[in-house]
Amino acid sequence: MSIQAVNSKVIPDGLSRGEWVHINLRDAIRDGRLKPGERVRESDVTTWLNVSRTPVREAFRRLQADGLLVFEAWRGVVVAALDQQQLIELYAMRKVLEGTAAGLAAQHAAESQIATLRDLIDQADGADGSVERAELNRQFHQNIYAAAHNRYLLQALNALRDSMALLPSTTYALAGRHKIAQREHRDIVDAIGGRDAANAEQAARYHIAEAEKARLKVILELQKETEGNRP
Repeated sequence: MSIQAVNSKVIPDGLSRGEWVHINLRDAIRDGRLKPGERVRESDVTTWLNVSRTPVREAFRRLQADGLLVFEAWRGVVVAALDQQQLIELYAMRKVLEGTAAGLAAQHAAESQIATLRDLIDQADGADGSVERAELNRQFHQNIYAAAHNRYLLQALNALRDSMALLPSTTYALAGRHKIAQREHRDIVDAIGGRDAANAEQAARYHIAEAEKARLKVILELQKETEGNRP
């Protein structure tokens, strides 16, 4: 586990220690500080968050139930990693849910929310590096989810976001993907801004389908790189 100890953290009122550990571990997986396949030791987490083993074990159980952590023989608890079939299933759900979110956003988004989406696209135009672009991309999609104004859809999309964190790297590591994704984002927002629910949904589904192709290319390149580095 590569996260440095932070013993000065304060548990917010209303949260149990187990819930607080769960949130911190989940967020570390979401933002890539804990990577797929990485081992997570109880002792490291207790040091990092300055808690006893009991809340850590509670958090481990919850994260295993959520599919974010798995137990492997001889290694112990590790961050889960998705295989290719799981990736395909995940993107199938993304097309459905994100298409629905874009369609609902076309119907319900406030003008200020549409302006925020356009601003995020502009920021991404000037972003430097795949990490910054990936973060702005995450914010863009989260803002579409919020603009749909459907709490149950938002819950489903946030659960899907946790699974997305189990994929290696980012599609923005693929040469040329950033510019293509920017065009696709503009098409989605233009449809939302025009209150065209059908085209917004279609544009979002197309964007996710193209993202799936890019993700498979990234994974293939990573596999080739790994094989090339073997003795």
